Amino acid sequence: MAVLILFATIEGQTAKIARFIETELQGAGCDATLVDASDKMAKVTFDGFDTVILAAPVHERRHPASFELLLTASRADLAARRTMMISVSLGAAFTTLKEEAREYLVEMKLRTGLEPDAELLVAGAVRPSSYGYYETQILRHAILRDQTIDPRTQEREFTDWDELAAAVKGFAGVDA
Repeated sequence: MAVLILFATIEGQTAKIARFIETELQGAGCDATLVDASDKMAKVTFDGFDTVILAAPVHERRHPASFELLLTASRADLAARRTMMISVSLGAAFTTLKEEAREYLVEMKLRTGLEPDAELLVAGAVRPSSYGYYETQILRHAILRDQTIDPRTQEREFTDWDELAAAVKGFAGVDA
């Protein structure tokens, strides 16, 4: 099975997730190809792929505008293939914010017209070295308000790698 993994990244966690998916699928015998849509020079083609896994982070309540534009422009290509959309956010890590994380995905689908065959919310990471004052305050007082993590000093990864591997392999129809 030929799988295109098309992703966008901002701080690097979604890129790490995409590489993990590529490794898992290749290990299961799939022909997986990784394309970073954040790279404006990347050539995106859907030719030769029957399955597409999309992954993008959420920042300031939405996925990257350039990624959403790519999905909108590629609507026909995506509709002709099995697709899975992976939305990466810190909200997905916390029960109290999971519904809000789902809303980000719903809003993106409304803006782009994307109708994926499968969807997955994946928890992201806290990377203090990537944040300015504004981002740190949003993390401290909105997203991590009930947590003991200090985004000014503590790096923390929330991604559940086993859950991600099982979901992606299940979608691809390979052994989990």
